[in-house]
Amino acid sequence: MESNQGNTKTKMAALDGFTTHPIPARSAVEQAAHEDVAVQLLEQWNRVRNRLQQEVGDVEYRTWLRQITLGSVDGDEVTVHLPTRFLRDWVRGHYADKLNALWQSENKRIRRVDIRVGGIGVSVAPSVAEPDDAFRPDGTVIEVAATVKASERSDPRAEASRPEMAAPLDTRFEFDSFVVGKPNEFAYACARRVAERPSSPGFNPLFLYGGVGLGKTHLMHAIGIELSRRDTAPIQVAYMSAEKFMYRFIAAIRSQSTMEFKEQLRSVDVLMVDDLQFLIGKDNTQEEFFHTFNALVDAGKQIVVSADKSPSDLSGLEDRLRTRLGCGMVADLHATTFELRISILEAKASRAEAEVPPKVLEFLAHKITSNVRELEGSLNRLIAHANLFGRPITLESTQEVLHDILKAHDRRVTIEEIQKRVAEHWNIRLADMSSARRARAVARPRQVAMYLAKQLTSRSLPEIGRKFGNRDHTTVMHAVSRVTELIAQDADFGERVELLRRMLES
Repeated sequence: MESNQGNTKTKMAALDGFTTHPIPARSAVEQAAHEDVAVQLLEQWNRVRNRLQQEVGDVEYRTWLRQITLGSVDGDEVTVHLPTRFLRDWVRGHYADKLNALWQSENKRIRRVDIRVGGIGVSVAPSVAEPDDAFRPDGTVIEVAATVKASERSDPRAEASRPEMAAPLDTRFEFDSFVVGKPNEFAYACARRVAERPSSPGFNPLFLYGGVGLGKTHLMHAIGIELSRRDTAPIQVAYMSAEKFMYRFIAAIRSQSTMEFKEQLRSVDVLMVDDLQFLIGKDNTQEEFFHTFNALVDAGKQIVVSADKSPSDLSGLEDRLRTRLGCGMVADLHATTFELRISILEAKASRAEAEVPPKVLEFLAHKITSNVRELEGSLNRLIAHANLFGRPITLESTQEVLHDILKAHDRRVTIEEIQKRVAEHWNIRLADMSSARRARAVARPRQVAMYLAKQLTSRSLPEIGRKFGNRDHTTVMHAVSRVTELIAQDADFGERVELLRRMLES
């Protein structure tokens, strides 16, 4: 009996996402009947999905059907949703009859399954119960509100502590999902300190600066989320871009509500303003921010600001504001290193539960060096393409899918570039390319460099030989022949050479 009661509670918890059109109040009996029907439909939909996965297989299900969600149940018709027109057309052409048959086996009153694009459902794993549309006792339809997994849901405590004018905090950007390396470890440590002890001496204000896509916004959201989740007295956190700060200020002037604007901002415990460089040249907005800054700091409240340059380099800001910004903790985020980019890609692939070969990760880390957002976006694109078409991710498919990003530049590859890249790859000195050393650890990379020079440049064999310590053209011919044989015999060696060629060509 206790087990049955527990199951009922679990099922009813899954119905928290239901919203209905306004209808007359129901009696307790009618409400119970309504909830029973909803639970039954929830169970039916989960069984349909599980049986569909069993019949088509895991690979086919992940490729084409994993993103299918229930939209509504109206009379004898079920509506399901898919995120793209391509997926909808494919599922209609290949799985419509099977979906109809499975639904009818679960619910005899269903006669038709309508497959559409869009909808308000959210795809979740088959093993996770999701709320579905349900019938009212009178046979009309009940619509379902979108629900998301806990990891993607906005934190209710953060929402409760967010002022009306502030932007919501993105729960994807937590400290746990921030990949730390040498270029950003100091900024990360400062952000952690502020999240643990806001308004600490020496850390107020906290000024984060660095190039685009290096993690400034991520750290600011992480600070806000951490503070909003504290079990102690609630902390009111306001995060906004400098652009939004300006527009709110202008709107307050136009509506003659500047006092309300000032009071709202000055009532927060933590104010975070992103991309402060946007205020350069906006003198009136700078002045209002300066006064807000002073009022909060004097009241012991925490300020966190980000920009693309350090305070001293933000020419165009008033001297008094630039001085105040530099009086706290200034932390920069440097450009990413190869090792950090690899770590970011590995973490992203792990969270997406995607199998991405190490060679592909290395290739992306070598090619996309300036912007972490573009790096992550490229990986997302690869994973989505692989899931959509059920194909493994390879170097070849990477170059095909990301052709617009990795498009070869119209420039000539030089022998010097080839020598440098090959020496770095095999961890030998650049001088060894021209030295007389014949040890295999040096000779093999030298041969690869000669091979690539023959493949990627228009230089003659004697010219290539002269670039490698005045070697004879026959030595170059032997190197090209030997590397060609090794590529055919050793797949791993061939992949390494191909990786180098692709990086040099792009």
